[in-house]
Amino acid sequence: MKLYMNPVSTTSRPVSLFAAEAGIPLDEIVIDLMTGEHKAPDFVAVNPNGLVPVLDDDGFVLTESSAILKYLAQKTNSPLYPDDLQERARVNEAMDWLNANFYRDFGFNYVYPQIMPHHRRRTDTGNADVVTWGYEKSCEWLSVLDRHFIGPKSDYICLGRLTIADFMGAGIVGLGEVIGFDFSPYPHIMRWLAAMKRLEHWDRVNEAFHRMVAAEAA
Repeated sequence: MKLYMNPVSTTSRPVSLFAAEAGIPLDEIVIDLMTGEHKAPDFVAVNPNGLVPVLDDDGFVLTESSAILKYLAQKTNSPLYPDDLQERARVNEAMDWLNANFYRDFGFNYVYPQIMPHHRRRTDTGNADVVTWGYEKSCEWLSVLDRHFIGPKSDYICLGRLTIADFMGAGIVGLGEVIGFDFSPYPHIMRWLAAMKRLEHWDRVNEAFHRMVAAEAA
């Protein structure tokens, strides 16, 4: 299987990390986002969205990080995506919430407009307004993640154990490190992130991302 990805990508890293932890061999093909390779005709022919990650399983091409995580988990009968109908629904619920609610405000309305020129609004005032809005909404979502999804008795987002939702969530929430976001008001999130960072392959998979975080802090 081939995975078109970028090692700092918010949506690529969860797939790479899950595959590494699950022992799923992937031929990772790095797409250079900084030079616009993801918009080049050759790659757009693979994914018309011009986005990573993309999985190619012997000609079966699948886009979207959430879908790829579910596919890989099902293909390998991973217990991190349980067969029980209601348990699987809980994992799907968490992943949909992360994608549709949290990522929208934390990623696209708060973090990205601060660090990515192509996500900035047309005026400084407009950019400042959207960042303020994104921060306020993100704090609301973080409270939900902290108190409702994780809570005081678990180290994970749902079911009280590690699932593919944690891989997806760690990629998105971890974006906060790029801007030095203070997670201290959310102790359960901090405990969960610490648990994810203890995974065997965390440091290797996130090495390029950590270098970016260090560069932003310098």
